[in-house]
Amino acid sequence: MSGGPASTTAARREVVLGLRSVSKRFGRVVACDDVSLDIGAGEIRGLLGQNGAGKSTLMKIVAGFVRPESGELTIHGKTLGFGDPVVAAERGIAMVHQHFSLVGPMPVWKNVTLSDRGHTRVDRSGVSRQITEVGRRYGLDVDPDAIVDDLSVGERQRVELLKCLRRQPDVLILDEPTSVLTREESTALFRVLRRLARERGQSVVLISHELDEMLEVTDRVTVLRDGRVVSTVESAEASADSLAHEMLGQDFAVSAEVLGLSVEGSHASRARTHAPPRRRAAPAGHDVPVLELADIKVTSAEGHALLDGVNLEIAAGEILGVAGVAGNGQEELTGLLSNLIGPDSGEVRVEGRPIRTGRGRQLGRAGVGVIPADRHDSGCVLEMTVAENLALGSLDGMVRWGVVRQQQLHELGRRLVADFRIITSSLGAPLRSLSGGNQQRVVLARELARKPCVLVAAEPTQGLDIGARGYIWDRLREAAATGTGILLISSDLAEIMALSHRVAVINRGRIIGTMPRADVDTAELGRMMGARTHDRG
Repeated sequence: MSGGPASTTAARREVVLGLRSVSKRFGRVVACDDVSLDIGAGEIRGLLGQNGAGKSTLMKIVAGFVRPESGELTIHGKTLGFGDPVVAAERGIAMVHQHFSLVGPMPVWKNVTLSDRGHTRVDRSGVSRQITEVGRRYGLDVDPDAIVDDLSVGERQRVELLKCLRRQPDVLILDEPTSVLTREESTALFRVLRRLARERGQSVVLISHELDEMLEVTDRVTVLRDGRVVSTVESAEASADSLAHEMLGQDFAVSAEVLGLSVEGSHASRARTHAPPRRRAAPAGHDVPVLELADIKVTSAEGHALLDGVNLEIAAGEILGVAGVAGNGQEELTGLLSNLIGPDSGEVRVEGRPIRTGRGRQLGRAGVGVIPADRHDSGCVLEMTVAENLALGSLDGMVRWGVVRQQQLHELGRRLVADFRIITSSLGAPLRSLSGGNQQRVVLARELARKPCVLVAAEPTQGLDIGARGYIWDRLREAAATGTGILLISSDLAEIMALSHRVAVINRGRIIGTMPRADVDTAELGRMMGARTHDRG
Protein backbone atom coordinates (compact mmCIF):
# COMPACT_ATOMS: atom_id res chain seq x y z
CA MET A 1 0.00 0.00 0.00
CA SER A 2 1.07 3.52 -0.59
CA GLY A 3 1.02 6.03 2.19
CA GLY A 4 4.75 6.51 2.90
CA PRO A 5 6.99 9.39 1.82
CA ALA A 6 5.72 9.23 -1.75
CA SER A 7 2.12 9.89 -0.63
CA THR A 8 2.50 13.62 -0.20
CA THR A 9 -0.80 15.34 -0.91
CA ALA A 10 -1.36 17.01 -4.25
CA ALA A 11 -1.35 20.43 -2.60
CA ARG A 12 2.37 20.07 -1.81
CA ARG A 13 3.43 18.90 -5.26
CA GLU A 14 4.58 20.90 -8.23
CA VAL A 15 2.22 20.14 -11.13
CA VAL A 16 4.31 18.54 -13.85
CA LEU A 17 1.58 17.39 -16.24
CA GLY A 18 -1.71 19.21 -16.66
CA LEU A 19 -4.71 18.40 -18.83
CA ARG A 20 -7.65 20.76 -19.33
CA SER A 21 -10.97 19.85 -20.99
CA VAL A 22 -9.53 17.21 -23.32
CA SER A 23 -12.08 15.54 -25.62
CA LYS A 24 -11.65 12.92 -28.35
CA ARG A 25 -14.13 11.00 -30.51
CA PHE A 26 -13.67 8.06 -32.87
CA GLY A 27 -16.74 8.27 -35.06
CA ARG A 28 -19.73 7.87 -32.74
CA VAL A 29 -17.61 6.56 -29.86
CA VAL A 30 -16.63 9.16 -27.25
CA ALA A 31 -13.19 8.10 -25.99
CA CYS A 32 -12.42 11.14 -23.80
CA ASP A 33 -15.10 13.57 -22.67
CA ASP A 34 -13.90 16.90 -21.21
CA VAL A 35 -11.11 15.33 -19.13
CA SER A 36 -9.06 17.48 -16.74
CA LEU A 37 -6.39 16.31 -14.29
CA ASP A 38 -3.04 17.29 -12.77
CA ILE A 39 -0.07 14.97 -12.10
CA GLY A 40 2.44 16.09 -9.47
CA ALA A 41 6.22 15.73 -9.33
CA GLY A 42 7.29 12.43 -7.79
CA GLU A 43 3.74 11.11 -7.88
CA ILE A 44 2.65 7.65 -9.01
CA ARG A 45 -0.85 8.22 -10.36
CA GLY A 46 -3.11 5.32 -11.19
CA LEU A 47 -5.48 5.60 -14.13
CA LEU A 48 -8.23 3.04 -13.59
CA GLY A 49 -11.25 2.08 -15.66
CA GLN A 50 -12.93 -0.63 -17.66
CA ASN A 51 -11.65 -1.54 -21.11
CA GLY A 52 -12.86 1.26 -23.37
CA ALA A 53 -13.11 3.84 -20.58
CA GLY A 54 -10.57 6.08 -22.35
CA LYS A 55 -7.41 5.43 -20.32
CA SER A 56 -5.05 4.52 -23.14
CA THR A 57 -6.47 7.11 -25.53
CA LEU A 58 -5.97 9.86 -22.96
CA MET A 59 -2.33 8.96 -22.40
CA LYS A 60 -1.69 8.54 -26.13
CA ILE A 61 -2.92 12.11 -26.45
CA VAL A 62 -0.39 13.17 -23.79
CA ALA A 63 2.42 11.28 -25.57
CA GLY A 64 1.54 12.83 -28.93
CA PHE A 65 0.23 9.73 -30.71
CA VAL A 66 -3.41 10.89 -30.86
CA ARG A 67 -4.71 14.41 -31.57
CA PRO A 68 -7.85 15.42 -29.64
CA GLU A 69 -10.66 17.65 -30.89
CA SER A 70 -10.23 20.07 -28.00
CA GLY A 71 -8.33 20.70 -24.80
CA GLU A 72 -4.97 21.87 -23.49
CA LEU A 73 -1.82 20.06 -22.33
CA THR A 74 0.86 21.67 -20.15
CA ILE A 75 4.28 20.47 -18.99
CA HIS A 76 5.73 22.38 -16.01
CA GLY A 77 3.11 25.06 -16.68
CA LYS A 78 4.05 25.58 -20.36
CA THR A 79 1.58 24.67 -23.09
CA LEU A 80 2.52 21.75 -25.32
CA GLY A 81 0.80 21.18 -28.66
CA PHE A 82 -0.91 17.91 -29.51
CA GLY A 83 -0.13 15.26 -32.10
CA ASP A 84 3.69 15.16 -32.22
CA PRO A 85 5.34 12.29 -30.31
CA VAL A 86 8.85 13.58 -31.08
CA VAL A 87 8.12 16.96 -29.49
CA ALA A 88 6.39 15.28 -26.54
CA ALA A 89 9.49 13.10 -25.98
CA GLU A 90 11.77 16.12 -26.18
CA ARG A 91 9.64 17.85 -23.53
CA GLY A 92 10.08 14.91 -21.16
CA ILE A 93 7.15 12.56 -21.83
CA ALA A 94 7.80 8.84 -22.37
CA MET A 95 5.29 6.02 -22.82
CA VAL A 96 5.64 2.23 -22.59
CA HIS A 97 2.76 0.81 -24.59
CA GLN A 98 0.75 -2.28 -23.66
CA HIS A 99 2.01 -4.10 -26.76
CA PHE A 100 5.76 -3.83 -27.10
CA SER A 101 7.30 -1.99 -30.06
CA LEU A 102 10.53 -3.98 -30.30
CA VAL A 103 12.19 -5.54 -33.36
CA GLY A 104 12.69 -9.18 -32.43
CA PRO A 105 15.69 -10.13 -34.60
CA MET A 106 17.69 -7.09 -33.45
CA PRO A 107 19.88 -6.92 -30.33
CA VAL A 108 18.84 -4.88 -27.32
CA TRP A 109 21.25 -1.99 -27.98
CA LYS A 110 19.86 -1.43 -31.48
CA ASN A 111 16.27 -1.49 -30.24
CA VAL A 112 17.09 1.10 -27.61
CA THR A 113 18.47 3.52 -30.24
CA LEU A 114 15.75 3.10 -32.90
CA SER A 115 13.91 6.27 -31.90
CA ASP A 116 17.05 8.42 -31.65
CA ARG A 117 16.98 11.47 -33.90
CA GLY A 118 19.73 12.55 -36.25
CA HIS A 119 21.91 10.78 -38.78
CA THR A 120 25.13 10.42 -36.80
CA ARG A 121 26.67 6.99 -36.42
CA VAL A 122 25.49 5.14 -33.31
CA ASP A 123 28.23 4.51 -30.76
CA ARG A 124 27.56 0.85 -29.96
CA SER A 125 29.94 0.67 -26.99
CA GLY A 126 28.61 3.94 -25.57
CA VAL A 127 24.98 2.81 -25.89
CA SER A 128 25.79 -0.58 -24.36
CA ARG A 129 27.55 1.11 -21.45
CA GLN A 130 24.55 3.40 -20.94
CA ILE A 131 22.14 0.44 -20.97
CA THR A 132 24.26 -1.34 -18.36
CA GLU A 133 24.53 1.75 -16.13
CA VAL A 134 20.83 2.64 -16.27
CA GLY A 135 19.89 -1.02 -15.81
CA ARG A 136 22.08 -1.34 -12.74
CA ARG A 137 20.73 1.89 -11.25
CA TYR A 138 17.09 0.78 -11.49
CA GLY A 139 17.41 -2.98 -11.21
CA LEU A 140 16.69 -3.53 -14.91
CA ASP A 141 19.69 -5.64 -15.84
CA VAL A 142 19.67 -6.91 -19.42
CA ASP A 143 22.44 -7.92 -21.81
CA PRO A 144 22.84 -5.14 -24.45
CA ASP A 145 23.91 -7.73 -27.03
CA ALA A 146 21.03 -10.15 -26.41
CA ILE A 147 18.63 -10.73 -29.31
CA VAL A 148 15.15 -9.54 -28.31
CA ASP A 149 13.45 -12.68 -29.66
CA ASP A 150 15.49 -14.71 -27.16
CA LEU A 151 14.30 -12.68 -24.16
CA SER A 152 11.43 -13.50 -21.81
CA VAL A 153 8.38 -11.22 -21.68
CA GLY A 154 9.64 -9.63 -18.46
CA GLU A 155 13.05 -8.96 -20.01
CA ARG A 156 11.44 -7.39 -23.08
CA GLN A 157 9.56 -5.01 -20.84
CA ARG A 158 12.87 -4.05 -19.23
CA VAL A 159 14.13 -3.10 -22.69
CA GLU A 160 11.06 -0.91 -23.26
CA LEU A 161 11.68 0.79 -19.92
CA LEU A 162 15.36 1.30 -20.68
CA LYS A 163 14.44 2.96 -24.00
CA CYS A 164 12.50 5.54 -21.98
CA LEU A 165 14.69 5.90 -18.88
CA ARG A 166 17.92 6.60 -20.75
CA ARG A 167 16.27 9.89 -21.79
CA GLN A 168 15.46 10.73 -18.13
CA PRO A 169 11.82 11.71 -18.77
CA ASP A 170 9.85 13.89 -16.38
CA VAL A 171 6.69 11.85 -17.00
CA LEU A 172 6.71 8.08 -17.54
CA ILE A 173 3.46 6.48 -18.72
CA LEU A 174 2.96 2.71 -18.50
CA ASP A 175 -0.06 1.16 -20.24
CA GLU A 176 -1.14 -2.12 -18.57
CA PRO A 177 2.48 -3.05 -17.79
CA THR A 178 1.69 -6.14 -15.70
CA SER A 179 -0.87 -7.82 -17.98
CA VAL A 180 1.74 -10.30 -19.27
CA LEU A 181 4.05 -10.43 -16.23
CA THR A 182 4.35 -12.94 -13.43
CA ARG A 183 3.73 -11.78 -9.87
CA GLU A 184 7.48 -11.72 -9.21
CA GLU A 185 8.12 -9.62 -12.34
CA SER A 186 5.32 -7.22 -11.37
CA THR A 187 6.78 -6.78 -7.88
CA ALA A 188 10.18 -5.99 -9.39
CA LEU A 189 8.58 -3.42 -11.71
CA PHE A 190 6.84 -1.73 -8.79
CA ARG A 191 10.18 -1.36 -7.00
CA VAL A 192 11.55 0.44 -10.07
CA LEU A 193 8.56 2.79 -10.18
CA ARG A 194 8.89 3.70 -6.50
CA ARG A 195 12.58 4.41 -6.98
CA LEU A 196 11.86 6.67 -9.95
CA ALA A 197 9.27 8.63 -7.99
CA ARG A 198 11.04 8.91 -4.64
CA GLU A 199 14.69 9.20 -5.61
CA ARG A 200 14.43 11.10 -8.89
CA GLY A 201 11.11 12.90 -8.46
CA GLN A 202 9.79 11.56 -11.76
CA SER A 203 6.04 11.44 -12.30
CA VAL A 204 4.58 8.05 -13.21
CA VAL A 205 1.17 7.34 -14.71
CA LEU A 206 0.15 3.69 -14.34
CA ILE A 207 -2.76 2.61 -16.55
CA SER A 208 -4.42 -0.50 -15.22
CA HIS A 209 -7.70 -2.22 -14.42
CA GLU A 210 -6.17 -4.29 -11.60
CA LEU A 211 -7.49 -3.06 -8.27
CA ASP A 212 -4.90 -4.68 -6.01
CA GLU A 213 -1.88 -3.34 -7.87
CA MET A 214 -3.39 0.14 -7.90
CA LEU A 215 -3.64 0.07 -4.13
CA GLU A 216 -0.17 -1.42 -3.81
CA VAL A 217 1.93 1.01 -5.82
CA THR A 218 0.08 4.29 -6.49
CA ASP A 219 -0.27 7.50 -4.46
CA ARG A 220 -3.58 8.55 -5.99
CA VAL A 221 -6.03 6.89 -8.38
CA THR A 222 -8.11 8.63 -11.04
CA VAL A 223 -11.09 6.60 -12.21
CA LEU A 224 -12.47 6.97 -15.75
CA ARG A 225 -15.85 5.75 -16.86
CA ASP A 226 -17.24 6.23 -20.37
CA GLY A 227 -14.46 8.69 -21.15
CA ARG A 228 -15.06 10.94 -18.14
CA VAL A 229 -13.26 11.39 -14.83
CA VAL A 230 -15.61 10.18 -12.10
CA SER A 231 -13.24 10.51 -9.13
CA THR A 232 -9.66 10.95 -7.90
CA VAL A 233 -8.87 9.40 -4.52
CA GLU A 234 -5.89 8.92 -2.23
CA SER A 235 -4.83 5.29 -2.55
CA ALA A 236 -4.26 4.98 1.20
CA GLU A 237 -7.92 5.83 1.78
CA ALA A 238 -9.37 3.55 -0.90
CA SER A 239 -10.27 -0.15 -1.05
CA ALA A 240 -10.82 -2.64 -3.84
CA ASP A 241 -14.58 -2.42 -3.29
CA SER A 242 -14.67 1.39 -3.39
CA LEU A 243 -12.58 1.49 -6.58
CA ALA A 244 -14.77 -1.17 -8.19
CA HIS A 245 -17.88 0.85 -7.33
CA GLU A 246 -16.40 3.90 -9.02
CA MET A 247 -15.15 1.95 -12.02
CA LEU A 248 -18.26 -0.10 -12.75
CA GLY A 249 -21.06 2.20 -11.62
CA GLN A 250 -24.44 0.50 -11.98
CA ASP A 251 -22.80 -2.71 -13.23
CA PHE A 252 -20.92 -3.19 -9.95
CA ALA A 253 -23.42 -5.53 -8.31
CA VAL A 254 -23.48 -7.90 -11.29
CA SER A 255 -19.72 -8.00 -11.73
CA ALA A 256 -19.14 -8.30 -8.02
CA GLU A 257 -21.36 -11.35 -7.84
CA VAL A 258 -19.43 -12.96 -10.70
CA LEU A 259 -16.02 -12.20 -9.24
CA GLY A 260 -16.61 -12.49 -5.51
CA LEU A 261 -16.20 -8.84 -4.53
CA SER A 262 -18.21 -7.84 -1.51
CA VAL A 263 -21.61 -6.30 -2.14
CA GLU A 264 -23.70 -5.03 0.75
CA GLY A 265 -26.42 -7.54 1.55
CA SER A 266 -25.25 -10.13 -0.96
CA HIS A 267 -23.46 -12.76 1.13
CA ALA A 268 -25.46 -15.45 -0.64
CA SER A 269 -24.14 -14.20 -3.96
CA ARG A 270 -20.58 -14.46 -2.71
CA ALA A 271 -21.21 -17.99 -1.52
CA ARG A 272 -22.54 -18.94 -4.96
CA THR A 273 -19.46 -17.49 -6.63
CA HIS A 274 -17.17 -19.87 -4.74
CA ALA A 275 -19.37 -22.94 -5.04
CA PRO A 276 -18.34 -25.59 -7.60
CA PRO A 277 -20.18 -25.00 -10.90
CA ARG A 278 -22.79 -27.49 -11.99
CA ARG A 279 -21.74 -29.76 -14.80
CA ARG A 280 -24.30 -30.17 -17.56
CA ALA A 281 -25.09 -33.73 -18.53
CA ALA A 282 -23.84 -34.71 -21.98
CA PRO A 283 -26.51 -34.38 -24.70
CA ALA A 284 -27.90 -37.55 -26.24
CA GLY A 285 -25.41 -39.10 -28.63
CA HIS A 286 -22.42 -37.50 -26.89
CA ASP A 287 -21.33 -40.30 -24.57
CA VAL A 288 -17.93 -40.19 -26.29
CA PRO A 289 -15.70 -37.33 -25.02
CA VAL A 290 -15.79 -34.34 -27.36
CA LEU A 291 -12.00 -34.01 -27.06
CA GLU A 292 -9.36 -36.60 -26.23
CA LEU A 293 -5.60 -36.16 -26.10
CA ALA A 294 -3.88 -39.54 -25.99
CA ASP A 295 -0.21 -39.70 -24.96
CA ILE A 296 0.68 -36.47 -26.78
CA LYS A 297 4.39 -35.73 -27.04
CA VAL A 298 5.94 -32.58 -28.51
CA THR A 299 9.68 -31.89 -28.46
CA SER A 300 11.68 -28.78 -29.27
CA ALA A 301 14.21 -28.56 -32.11
CA GLU A 302 16.89 -29.21 -29.46
CA GLY A 303 15.13 -32.39 -28.32
CA HIS A 304 13.63 -31.06 -25.07
CA ALA A 305 10.20 -32.35 -24.03
CA LEU A 306 7.59 -29.59 -24.30
CA LEU A 307 4.56 -31.86 -23.92
CA ASP A 308 5.46 -35.15 -22.30
CA GLY A 309 2.78 -37.82 -22.67
CA VAL A 310 -0.27 -35.59 -22.13
CA ASN A 311 -3.59 -37.42 -21.63
CA LEU A 312 -6.81 -35.42 -21.28
CA GLU A 313 -10.52 -35.99 -21.88
CA ILE A 314 -13.32 -33.40 -22.00
CA ALA A 315 -17.01 -34.28 -21.99
CA ALA A 316 -19.76 -32.32 -23.72
CA GLY A 317 -20.81 -29.41 -21.51
CA GLU A 318 -17.73 -29.72 -19.30
CA ILE A 319 -15.16 -27.02 -18.49
CA LEU A 320 -11.76 -28.57 -17.79
CA GLY A 321 -9.35 -26.04 -16.29
CA VAL A 322 -5.61 -26.49 -16.87
CA ALA A 323 -3.65 -24.76 -14.09
CA GLY A 324 0.08 -24.21 -14.08
CA VAL A 325 2.90 -21.72 -13.86
CA ALA A 326 3.47 -20.05 -17.25
CA GLY A 327 6.00 -21.83 -19.42
CA ASN A 328 5.16 -25.41 -18.48
CA GLY A 329 3.56 -26.49 -21.76
CA GLN A 330 0.46 -24.29 -21.97
CA GLU A 331 1.64 -22.51 -25.13
CA GLU A 332 2.40 -25.81 -26.84
CA LEU A 333 -0.96 -27.27 -25.79
CA THR A 334 -2.75 -24.28 -27.33
CA GLY A 335 -0.56 -24.46 -30.43
CA LEU A 336 -1.36 -28.14 -30.87
CA LEU A 337 -5.12 -27.49 -30.79
CA SER A 338 -4.75 -24.44 -33.05
CA ASN A 339 -3.11 -26.52 -35.83
CA LEU A 340 0.10 -24.52 -35.38
CA ILE A 341 2.18 -27.51 -34.34
CA GLY A 342 1.84 -31.26 -34.74
CA PRO A 343 2.68 -33.91 -32.14
CA ASP A 344 5.76 -36.10 -32.41
CA SER A 345 3.57 -38.93 -31.19
CA GLY A 346 0.13 -39.49 -29.73
CA GLU A 347 -3.34 -38.79 -31.06
CA VAL A 348 -5.97 -36.03 -30.93
CA ARG A 349 -9.58 -37.20 -31.21
CA VAL A 350 -12.64 -34.97 -31.62
CA GLU A 351 -15.95 -36.71 -30.88
CA GLY A 352 -14.13 -40.02 -31.23
CA ARG A 353 -12.56 -39.26 -34.65
CA PRO A 354 -8.74 -39.03 -34.95
CA ILE A 355 -7.66 -35.64 -36.33
CA ARG A 356 -4.32 -34.92 -38.00
CA THR A 357 -3.02 -31.74 -36.38
CA GLY A 358 -0.39 -29.31 -37.58
CA ARG A 359 -1.82 -29.00 -41.08
CA GLY A 360 -4.53 -26.89 -42.72
CA ARG A 361 -7.81 -26.33 -40.89
CA GLN A 362 -8.41 -29.91 -39.79
CA LEU A 363 -9.31 -29.15 -36.17
CA GLY A 364 -11.44 -26.16 -37.09
CA ARG A 365 -13.42 -28.21 -39.58
CA ALA A 366 -13.84 -30.91 -36.91
CA GLY A 367 -15.53 -28.37 -34.62
CA VAL A 368 -12.68 -26.99 -32.47
CA GLY A 369 -12.67 -23.26 -31.76
CA VAL A 370 -9.71 -21.44 -30.22
CA ILE A 371 -9.34 -18.24 -28.21
CA PRO A 372 -5.54 -17.80 -28.24
CA ALA A 373 -3.61 -16.32 -25.33
CA ASP A 374 -2.25 -13.49 -27.50
CA ARG A 375 -5.14 -12.15 -29.57
CA HIS A 376 -2.84 -9.82 -31.51
CA ASP A 377 -0.42 -12.57 -32.43
CA SER A 378 -2.88 -15.18 -33.66
CA GLY A 379 -6.43 -14.25 -32.67
CA CYS A 380 -7.28 -11.39 -35.01
CA VAL A 381 -6.01 -9.12 -37.78
CA LEU A 382 -5.78 -5.59 -36.42
CA GLU A 383 -5.76 -3.84 -39.81
CA MET A 384 -8.89 -5.68 -41.02
CA THR A 385 -12.34 -4.37 -40.18
CA VAL A 386 -14.52 -5.47 -37.29
CA ALA A 387 -16.89 -7.21 -39.73
CA GLU A 388 -14.04 -9.04 -41.47
CA ASN A 389 -12.57 -10.27 -38.18
CA LEU A 390 -15.98 -11.52 -37.03
CA ALA A 391 -16.36 -13.51 -40.25
CA LEU A 392 -12.90 -15.10 -40.33
CA GLY A 393 -14.21 -18.44 -39.10
CA SER A 394 -17.31 -18.42 -41.34
CA LEU A 395 -16.06 -17.28 -44.75
CA ASP A 396 -16.69 -20.64 -46.49
CA GLY A 397 -20.41 -19.88 -46.77
CA MET A 398 -19.92 -16.26 -47.82
CA VAL A 399 -17.61 -16.61 -50.80
CA ARG A 400 -18.83 -16.92 -54.38
CA TRP A 401 -16.43 -17.04 -57.32
CA GLY A 402 -13.67 -16.01 -54.93
CA VAL A 403 -15.49 -12.85 -53.77
CA VAL A 404 -16.92 -12.32 -50.29
CA ARG A 405 -20.60 -11.42 -50.28
CA GLN A 406 -20.65 -8.12 -48.43
CA GLN A 407 -24.32 -8.31 -47.50
CA GLN A 408 -23.83 -11.62 -45.68
CA LEU A 409 -20.61 -10.32 -44.11
CA HIS A 410 -22.36 -7.31 -42.63
CA GLU A 411 -25.47 -9.25 -41.60
CA LEU A 412 -23.27 -11.57 -39.52
CA GLY A 413 -21.32 -8.59 -38.17
CA ARG A 414 -24.44 -6.69 -37.10
CA ARG A 415 -25.84 -9.75 -35.33
CA LEU A 416 -22.65 -10.54 -33.43
CA VAL A 417 -21.98 -6.91 -32.49
CA ALA A 418 -25.45 -6.77 -30.96
CA ASP A 419 -25.35 -10.23 -29.33
CA PHE A 420 -21.93 -9.69 -27.72
CA ARG A 421 -22.35 -5.97 -26.97
CA ILE A 422 -19.23 -5.00 -28.91
CA ILE A 423 -18.59 -1.26 -28.79
CA THR A 424 -17.37 0.03 -32.16
CA SER A 425 -17.90 3.13 -34.25
CA SER A 426 -18.89 0.97 -37.23
CA LEU A 427 -18.53 -2.49 -38.74
CA GLY A 428 -16.04 -0.98 -41.16
CA ALA A 429 -13.75 0.36 -38.43
CA PRO A 430 -10.33 -1.33 -38.20
CA LEU A 431 -10.14 -3.72 -35.27
CA ARG A 432 -7.12 -1.76 -34.03
CA SER A 433 -9.48 1.10 -33.09
CA LEU A 434 -11.35 -1.01 -30.51
CA SER A 435 -10.40 -1.30 -26.86
CA GLY A 436 -8.70 -4.48 -25.67
CA GLY A 437 -11.88 -5.77 -24.09
CA ASN A 438 -13.90 -5.26 -27.26
CA GLN A 439 -11.19 -6.90 -29.37
CA GLN A 440 -11.46 -9.94 -27.09
CA ARG A 441 -15.25 -9.92 -27.51
CA VAL A 442 -14.76 -10.01 -31.28
CA VAL A 443 -12.55 -13.11 -30.96
CA LEU A 444 -15.01 -14.77 -28.56
CA ALA A 445 -18.02 -13.90 -30.74
CA ARG A 446 -16.35 -15.26 -33.87
CA GLU A 447 -15.46 -18.58 -32.25
CA LEU A 448 -18.81 -19.12 -30.52
CA ALA A 449 -20.76 -18.14 -33.66
CA ARG A 450 -19.42 -21.33 -35.28
CA LYS A 451 -21.08 -23.36 -32.49
CA PRO A 452 -17.98 -25.49 -31.82
CA CYS A 453 -18.18 -28.82 -30.05
CA VAL A 454 -14.88 -27.91 -28.33
CA LEU A 455 -13.62 -24.45 -27.37
CA VAL A 456 -10.00 -23.94 -26.30
CA ALA A 457 -9.88 -20.77 -24.18
CA ALA A 458 -6.27 -19.78 -23.42
CA GLU A 459 -5.95 -16.90 -20.95
CA PRO A 460 -9.39 -15.65 -22.13
CA THR A 461 -9.51 -12.66 -19.76
CA GLN A 462 -5.83 -11.69 -19.59
CA GLY A 463 -5.54 -7.90 -19.65
CA LEU A 464 -9.28 -7.31 -19.19
CA ASP A 465 -11.02 -5.31 -16.47
CA ILE A 466 -13.34 -6.97 -13.96
CA GLY A 467 -16.47 -6.00 -15.86
CA ALA A 468 -15.23 -7.48 -19.15
CA ARG A 469 -13.84 -10.47 -17.27
CA GLY A 470 -17.21 -11.23 -15.74
CA TYR A 471 -18.89 -10.95 -19.14
CA ILE A 472 -16.44 -13.41 -20.72
CA TRP A 473 -16.95 -15.82 -17.83
CA ASP A 474 -20.72 -15.72 -18.32
CA ARG A 475 -20.43 -16.43 -22.06
CA LEU A 476 -18.12 -19.39 -21.41
CA ARG A 477 -20.61 -20.79 -18.89
CA GLU A 478 -23.44 -20.32 -21.40
CA ALA A 479 -21.44 -22.15 -24.08
CA ALA A 480 -20.84 -25.07 -21.72
CA ALA A 481 -24.54 -25.12 -20.82
CA THR A 482 -25.38 -25.69 -24.49
CA GLY A 483 -23.04 -28.68 -24.72
CA THR A 484 -19.69 -27.20 -25.78
CA GLY A 485 -16.72 -28.81 -24.07
CA ILE A 486 -14.26 -26.14 -22.94
CA LEU A 487 -10.54 -26.51 -22.31
CA LEU A 488 -9.68 -23.53 -20.10
CA ILE A 489 -5.94 -22.84 -19.99
CA SER A 490 -5.28 -20.07 -17.48
CA SER A 491 -2.60 -18.84 -15.11
CA ASP A 492 -5.33 -17.13 -13.05
CA LEU A 493 -6.28 -19.56 -10.28
CA ALA A 494 -9.39 -17.54 -9.41
CA GLU A 495 -10.57 -18.04 -12.99
CA ILE A 496 -9.80 -21.76 -12.90
CA MET A 497 -11.66 -22.20 -9.61
CA ALA A 498 -14.67 -20.13 -10.64
CA LEU A 499 -15.32 -21.80 -14.00
CA SER A 500 -13.99 -25.37 -13.98
CA HIS A 501 -15.86 -28.59 -13.35
CA ARG A 502 -12.50 -30.41 -13.14
CA VAL A 503 -8.97 -29.08 -12.70
CA ALA A 504 -5.83 -30.54 -14.28
CA VAL A 505 -2.33 -29.42 -13.26
CA ILE A 506 0.40 -29.10 -15.88
CA ASN A 507 4.04 -29.10 -14.80
CA ARG A 508 7.05 -29.44 -17.11
CA GLY A 509 4.79 -30.49 -19.95
CA ARG A 510 3.10 -33.26 -17.98
CA ILE A 511 -0.40 -33.50 -16.54
CA ILE A 512 0.50 -34.49 -12.99
CA GLY A 513 -2.99 -34.57 -11.53
CA THR A 514 -6.69 -34.14 -12.39
CA MET A 515 -9.44 -33.69 -9.82
CA PRO A 516 -13.05 -32.50 -9.50
CA ARG A 517 -13.30 -28.80 -8.68
CA ALA A 518 -15.08 -29.63 -5.40
CA ASP A 519 -12.06 -31.67 -4.25
CA VAL A 520 -9.42 -29.03 -4.99
CA ASP A 521 -7.28 -27.88 -2.08
CA THR A 522 -5.69 -24.59 -3.14
CA ALA A 523 -2.57 -25.11 -1.03
CA GLU A 524 -2.01 -28.53 -2.58
CA LEU A 525 -2.75 -27.10 -6.01
CA GLY A 526 -0.10 -24.43 -5.53
CA ARG A 527 2.41 -27.08 -4.41
CA MET A 528 1.69 -29.17 -7.50
CA MET A 529 2.10 -26.20 -9.81
CA GLY A 530 5.41 -25.21 -8.20
CA ALA A 531 6.57 -21.80 -7.14
CA ARG A 532 8.63 -21.03 -10.27
CA THR A 533 8.61 -21.61 -13.99
CA HIS A 534 10.71 -24.72 -14.50
CA ASP A 535 13.83 -24.80 -16.61
CA ARG A 536 13.40 -27.40 -19.32
CA GLY A 537 16.85 -27.41 -20.65
